[in-house]
Parts: sequence; structure tokens; C-alpha cells
Amino acid sequence: MSAGGEAFGAQRPVHVAVCTGGRAEYGILRWVIADLERDPRFRLSLLVTGSHLSDAHGATVREIEADGVPIARRIPLELDGVDDPVALLRSVADASRGVARALQDLECDALLVLGDRYEILGAAQGAFFTGVPIAHVAGGDVTEGAFDESIRHALTKLAALHFPTNEVSAARLRRMGEDPARVHVTGTPALDHLRRTPRMTRAELEASLDVELGERNLLVTMHPVTLAPDRGAQQLEALCAALESEPESTRIVWTGVNQDPGNEAFRAAIQAWVAARPEQIRFVQSLGQARYFSLMEHVDAVVGNSSSGIYEAPSFGAWTVDVGDRQGGRLAARSVLRCAPERSAIEAALA
Repeated sequence: MSAGGEAFGAQRPVHVAVCTGGRAEYGILRWVIADLERDPRFRLSLLVTGSHLSDAHGATVREIEADGVPIARRIPLELDGVDDPVALLRSVADASRGVARALQDLECDALLVLGDRYEILGAAQGAFFTGVPIAHVAGGDVTEGAFDESIRHALTKLAALHFPTNEVSAARLRRMGEDPARVHVTGTPALDHLRRTPRMTRAELEASLDVELGERNLLVTMHPVTLAPDRGAQQLEALCAALESEPESTRIVWTGVNQDPGNEAFRAAIQAWVAARPEQIRFVQSLGQARYFSLMEHVDAVVGNSSSGIYEAPSFGAWTVDVGDRQGGRLAARSVLRCAPERSAIEAALA
């Protein structure tokens, strides 16, 4: 770790690698990445991996390229077949190996990661075993319905520096034995979008999505539930059944699933259900930041089990209908309506 130690006491910029594996995580880190790139005290190397490089998940690396952020290293993973634990572990191992090699080749002083994804666990392992200090954003949260919680806590124990989003999570980190001097409550950097990301007008948004928004609009994202025996298939069925009770005038924009185990079956089921309702629903694999946050301002609710319904939606003035326990345990605003993954409960929350 001598390189990192010298960097923090020397005049040369601290060389920080940031690893991103998917659209949601990149959206949260977008302005952190921008500020690291512009700040003369730092040198940025962006490592891109995971679903960013997958056509099946929207090839969201194009959004990074459109932002003009230089990509220092692309680390492809084999994402097909992640329902098989052995295939999933191969992805984690590929991320570990690829990130470790990149950190060594680029001579980085630190690695910044966010959250709880399995490919990010691989990235952190690569940094840990090559002696590169890890800074971790959004540690200490609880998510009762997903294996993300175990990954998040594992990342905490690998990290040297912690940026939890709230004091409840920060207190949990301290109880886990982390040095209080290394725990800094920052809020979620996703909320930088409130003041820094230009938003589209309703007309611009409608033209971009090729949909006319109605008096009532819903933004839906439903991911697999990794700790459920059926990966959350019944929860998805309950959500679809509840949405069928919405009047035909309700407009629904449904975004794509992440690459967790169960994602292929989820994607197929969602696309089949959406295809039968072309007048009411638009499926978009990845909206990108401008459209996603613009849409949040024009919908009545964010529906499903995405963390964005907990973290961002309240600040954009949208209600959240949080289905099931994938986000169970997270600190939530009063505008977050938690409901059981049952048709009647979801319908009541939507009403």
C-alpha cells in the first residue's frame, strides 16, 4: 500500500479508480465521477464492467460514452447463465481478476465502489488482494429480501473508507467495528441529479419515449428477489395482476431488470405481459439518466422493488409503491408505501 500512502502525503494527484457494473449504480455515481475527473487533486480511472457491456441489458456503456467520461478499462463478464451459482461465481472471479489487473496496470491509489452488486464484490476482492484501499458508498443499509445485504456488509469489511447515506446506516457500520473516523455520512450522491442534471419537459419526454403521458402515470421497475425460492416470480405475477386493475387511461413506463439470478425469466415474463398492452404500456430497457429523472417528475408513483423508489423518488415528489421485501429494512420516507407482494395489497397501495 506504499503507493497509496505516498499519494495522500504528496503533491501528485490521488489516483482513484471507480468501478461501475450497471446503469443504476452509474446513475448514482455520475456526478461523483464528474467531480473526480475535474478536481486537480485527483486523477480518475473509470473501470466499466457487468451489464454495461451486455447488449441484452441495453449496452449502457453507450450512456457513459455519451457523457464524455473516458473509460480506462472495460472488463467483460459472462452474464449468461447466472441462474447457475457456478456461472455466477465465474462472473465474480472474472471481475476480481480483471479489476486487480487494471489497478496494477494503471497504478491506482484507491478504488471507489458503491452498494451491493456481486460484480462489485468481485472488484473489491481484486483491490483488497492487490493492496489497493477501498472506499465504499452506501454501506450499512439493510435489504431483507436479497443477497445484496450480505454482499454489502462484506464490502464494508473489505473497505477502508465508508460513505453511508444516512446516520442509521452509519451507526450500523460503527457497531460492525468500523473506525468512526473513517465513516462519513454523505447522503446519497444520486440526489445531485436534482440540481445538476437538466430535465426534459413533458413534451420532450413524450417525444423521446414515443408515448403520450396521461392524467395518471406510473414508472415500474421489478427486479428478481434473490432470496425467494422462485426468485420472485410470484411477486412479479402479483404486480402484473394489480396493474391490470388500473384504468386503460393510466400510462405505464416499465424499465428493464438487472442481471441478478432469475433475470432471464423475469425479462421474458415482463416483455410478454407488456407486449399484450401496447396502448397502455411502454417497455424501455434503459431510460438513461435524463429521461429517468425527468420521468420521475411526471409520474404519480414509482412502483416495484428498485432502490430508486427509496432513495430518489421522494425527493422528486413521486410516491413509491414498494412491493415485497427486496428493499425491506431500508430507511424510507413517508411517501414510500410498503406493501406485501400480493395483488390486493398492491392494488390498495396504488389506490
